[in-house]
Amino acid sequence: MDQAQKDKVIKAVNLASSNWKNAFNSGDGRGCAAQYEADAVMHARPFGTFTGTEEIAAFWEKLIADGFSDVEYVEPELEVVDEQSAILKSGWKMNNAGGVIHKELWVLQEDGRALLREDDFEALS
Repeated sequence: MDQAQKDKVIKAVNLASSNWKNAFNSGDGRGCAAQYEADAVMHARPFGTFTGTEEIAAFWEKLIADGFSDVEYVEPELEVVDEQSAILKSGWKMNNAGGVIHKELWVLQEDGRALLREDDFEALS
């Protein structure tokens, strides 16, 4: 893979990840879910597994309604896997919780945007 393609993946993932965080921090659970592919799978430990944007939106809307906000990623690492995807791993913290992102699999779409295909994270506090 050439550097230009790698840079394209990194730029798309960074933008999409920023869009997700901005949606969450502005209280927009649907905006969070819009960053996932239609049939994405989210493993939210210890809460459960959520499949598809409707289930994922409902999870984020409830979490926001329960008072969670101000998410920040702590020491994120982004690894480009191939010409269309990258994996993000990170610690995370918010106003009243924290944990680990084990794997966010971001995949480039035909329109050039990156969307989450897999999201695997854990709340530890």
